[in-house]
Amino acid sequence: MRKSIYIGAVITFCLWVAAANAEIYTYTDKNGVIHLTNIPGGTGNAAKTHPAETAGSAKRYDRIIREKSLKYNIEPSVIKAMISVESGWNPRAVSEKGALGLMQLMPSTARDMLINDPFDPEENIEGGVRYLRHLLNRFNGDLSLALAAYNAGPSRVEKSGGIPPIPETENYVIKVISRYKSERNISRIYKVTFDDGTVLYTNTPVYYKRYRLSNF
Repeated sequence: MRKSIYIGAVITFCLWVAAANAEIYTYTDKNGVIHLTNIPGGTGNAAKTHPAETAGSAKRYDRIIREKSLKYNIEPSVIKAMISVESGWNPRAVSEKGALGLMQLMPSTARDMLINDPFDPEENIEGGVRYLRHLLNRFNGDLSLALAAYNAGPSRVEKSGGIPPIPETENYVIKVISRYKSERNISRIYKVTFDDGTVLYTNTPVYYKRYRLSNF
């Protein structure tokens, strides 16, 4: 009963804040519990603080995501899942470690990807997706390893020979892949390997029958 009351209270709170035309923020405390608040910064040991994700905010970036998806042969659902987990669709998000924008680019990564303004949504997504493509190529198309490298750095992945035993990284990979699968109610994901070695992940293998297909 208490849980039902709590959920109802959260929903009521969200509706109240929305009605007041205020932003809702989320933060995660040291126990991993997610809280909702209208106070930026929250309390406790928050890994990130950002306006809570809304369908409207995510939809604004559909065109950019679609274009970068085609440019780098990465399924849009992967990109959307990463943005959801990384920043909650807040283009001004800044992590405690200094990662910036929608795809939480570290300043050094942004420079390497030739990004001038990491807070510009199009530039940020361009940099994040380009970096992910680089990591996919580096790790032979293994999405889990590429995501781990995105979070912890490629050298740590190579040194450990797999996903590094870092709780933050392990949770990150699980969250992104789970979000990716639920993005479009995906029951099975296929790995497509193009003739030039480029890898694409998709839940619609019928379009890629002429290429090498394998389950992911």
